[in-house]
Amino acid sequence: MHLKTLLRYSFLLTAVSPFTPVTAQQQPLSLWYRQPAAAWTDALPLGNGRLGAMVFGGVAEERFQLNEETLWSGRPRTYARTGAVQYLQPIRQLLAEGKQKEAEAMGEKYFMAVKDPDDSTYALQKDAWFKAMVQQTAPAAADYNDNNWATMVLPTLEGWERTGLMGTDGALWFRTSFNVPAKWLGKNLVLDLGRIRDVDYSYVNGKLVGHDEGISKKRKYTIPAALVKEGKNTVAVQVINFFDKGGFTGVKGTARTLVVYPEGGDTDTAALVNPWKFFVQDENPPAMPRYEADYLPFGDLYFRFAHGNNSSNYKRSLDIENALAKVSYTANGTSYNREYFISAPHQCLVAHLTASKPAALSLQAVLQSPHKKYIVKKIDDHTLSLSLQVSNGVLKGVGYLYATATGGKLTVSDTAIHLQNATEANFYFVAATSFVNYKDVSGDPEAKCKAALAQIKHIPYNTIKAAHLKEYRQLAGTFSFTVPAGKNAALPTNERIRKFTMQDDASLVSLFVMYGRYLLISSSRPGTQPANLQGIWNDLLTPPWGSKYTTNINLEMNYWPAEVLNLAACAQPLFQMINELAEAGSITAKEHYGAPGWVLHHNTDLWRGTAPINASNHGIWVTGAAWLCLHIWEHYLFTQDTAFLRAQYPNMLAASQFFEKFLVKDPKTGYLISTPSNSPEQGGLVAGPTMDHQIIRELFKNTIAAAAILNKDAAFADRLKALITQIAPNKIGKHNQLQEWMEDIDEVQNQHRHISHLWGVYPGSDITWKDSAMMKAARQSLIYRGDGGTGWSLAWKVNVWARFKEGDHALLMIKNLFTPAIDDNGRERGGVYNNLFDAHPPFQIDGNFGGSSGIAEMIIQSHTGVIELLPALPAELAEGTVKGICARGGFVLDLTWKQGKLQQVKVSSRSGNFCHLKYGSQEVKFATKRGGSYVFNGSLKTNRQ
Repeated sequence: MHLKTLLRYSFLLTAVSPFTPVTAQQQPLSLWYRQPAAAWTDALPLGNGRLGAMVFGGVAEERFQLNEETLWSGRPRTYARTGAVQYLQPIRQLLAEGKQKEAEAMGEKYFMAVKDPDDSTYALQKDAWFKAMVQQTAPAAADYNDNNWATMVLPTLEGWERTGLMGTDGALWFRTSFNVPAKWLGKNLVLDLGRIRDVDYSYVNGKLVGHDEGISKKRKYTIPAALVKEGKNTVAVQVINFFDKGGFTGVKGTARTLVVYPEGGDTDTAALVNPWKFFVQDENPPAMPRYEADYLPFGDLYFRFAHGNNSSNYKRSLDIENALAKVSYTANGTSYNREYFISAPHQCLVAHLTASKPAALSLQAVLQSPHKKYIVKKIDDHTLSLSLQVSNGVLKGVGYLYATATGGKLTVSDTAIHLQNATEANFYFVAATSFVNYKDVSGDPEAKCKAALAQIKHIPYNTIKAAHLKEYRQLAGTFSFTVPAGKNAALPTNERIRKFTMQDDASLVSLFVMYGRYLLISSSRPGTQPANLQGIWNDLLTPPWGSKYTTNINLEMNYWPAEVLNLAACAQPLFQMINELAEAGSITAKEHYGAPGWVLHHNTDLWRGTAPINASNHGIWVTGAAWLCLHIWEHYLFTQDTAFLRAQYPNMLAASQFFEKFLVKDPKTGYLISTPSNSPEQGGLVAGPTMDHQIIRELFKNTIAAAAILNKDAAFADRLKALITQIAPNKIGKHNQLQEWMEDIDEVQNQHRHISHLWGVYPGSDITWKDSAMMKAARQSLIYRGDGGTGWSLAWKVNVWARFKEGDHALLMIKNLFTPAIDDNGRERGGVYNNLFDAHPPFQIDGNFGGSSGIAEMIIQSHTGVIELLPALPAELAEGTVKGICARGGFVLDLTWKQGKLQQVKVSSRSGNFCHLKYGSQEVKFATKRGGSYVFNGSLKTNRQ
């Protein structure tokens, strides 16, 4: 059997436990709302691992924001810098001498990845283009005619992408005016524009008053008194943006911007007239050199209904038991219902629309895309197509929209599908790109779409829906989590978030876990790409952090819940990515470190870049490969799948071979240390961060164990055993904290979002309660870090507090995670959006996944070889039932607890291993048979005992 087929078969076997029947939830598993989505983070996500859609649910206009997982910028290429290894030892020497800044400067110049396009070529092109832009000053004139210009309300806090200029880089002109009273004459004035991305040239009455560059600089310019006139004065600003978000981005907090006032005082101000006039001077600057590629949106599908916007009885919902989005309302006396899903068996987005009265359904279906290069055209009398080309990249995409109707008239033009006076309609959207694999972009997306449509054209809607439900439920139905519903459980989801207390709505905790499982199923299926920073959902051409894969926490956090929450099959894309990263990372290991094996730094993308990016002070971080190998070992521990371990063991072996070569002896302590590296993402480039040593120790231990199981590489395993004892150990510092670095330099006021040195507590097992002193030091470190943070940081803290067995503190982190992401003043913060997406901010899906795994850690822990039941149960989660939760050793458990005490546990054995259960002071050890089930009461006694 082919390896890929074997892996997929193995994952599908382990995904569904035949020993654990899961019953329906007491509460309906749904998110629901009384109004359409006003923002992208109000919309509801659908996905099948490859295709994604955000459903807005508008009445007069429905919008589906569409994604296809392989539509990225960039191209296949080599990221490693040839010959970088010659600077490795000099960088190490500088760090050993305490010359951190010099080491970082050398790393920045000689050790970072190769960009695309080349920096030197870009510099020449940029200079020529920039010079041409700034020479065009005509729009600065006070009497310039801007009557035909468009308007924009400023500031644009999130950049002008959100104001209709998606994907616009280049030079823009903005114009407005302000009124000067007579009492200001003879005085210098201050023009306060706030922050601007990237460069501005600011004029008043045709004269340049200032210019600057940099998004962090607040623009305040002096207007000379001689330039000011009574009454109307004209402001013109040329904004030049090279890449990413552009425009007037305001300031943080409540400080006023876009005002003019006399020099020396800012209480008497004149507001700059809003909206401003604007004009795009040139939107084609030279392509900015990039270390890595971005995950991109595909397009948008709109249904524009003839019945208008007036409606009653509106409801919008997402049924996560069945992966169905629904919209219902009444308009003009007719009830309208819409049902949406994305099918994995048929690889399409499906929309089923009905009206309660004959001939009451009329609409236009329109396809659009934010990409500059896209074409919409008619294919046949039922089909409309969207084709696009990525800017600054090689990939092409094609989408087909196919429609059928009951009653009425269906026609297709080159701009839309038109439906008049129907009673029922079905729409099917398929999409594909030219991506084949990370080295090959020769695919034919047009042919893929035609083939996909051919598979569904003659299949009834109900048959397609039934196949979708069957396939989805095989994954979703392996687990359930139920707690008693509080008085707020029946409220719309956005209201539940704003009113959340455990007393009134403890079931929001269980819903969050089940939603996390839904998101993982929807963004990561066997044969697809792994879930990225935003899962599979992104609407921006320049998304935050590229919406790619950050491997110093975020990618790994995405897969924390996969094993414990009975979704092992959903981790298959991660393991396929590891195969590819190991191949690409072997080149980086050779060119940057002169080492065998493979290495991965803190980011990767569709093209499997593995070299250091961004900046040397945090980009040179070497333990990404080792951390990913933990997921290989964890999958084996949970599933006991020896065939899987045999297939993935070479990646563990190669990662260990790299670190055998990479570790060097610290001249001060004699220990082996990791250098150069970083404790993400603070403290700069250092020698010997604690996190690295924890990860490498665990990699070596797991590789040794895997080699023994597979009866391989005994001599190498012996070498690793010897090395483990020589790696710098965890140390307790002067503040009774776990040291983050070799030196005792931790600051107790440091509340950085990363808690990297606590990796050994979670997700690792380098520090457990077997070493209570070290565990207490780690706890002290987390106390110093504080209880705040961004969404994913709070999620990590949930898991660590659970490992400390402090359930109430872990629940406090969940409560903080449930903070509304947008406060009463419209400002974003860490928490959750109205659709329960995690807020970094902005949206990052890792907080959803990490929070879900943290709640699981409250209920069960098995990382020490003992299955501990309810080890960190919060007092406010005193009653609940979990079915289908997984433990290492190949066990699946059903638990029920009441009044904070275990009532019953059922253990199902997948592999026939010996089982050791522990609840409080009670323990039981027993042999199992493969496929056997064992039931115990709250004292861990059976009926026979």
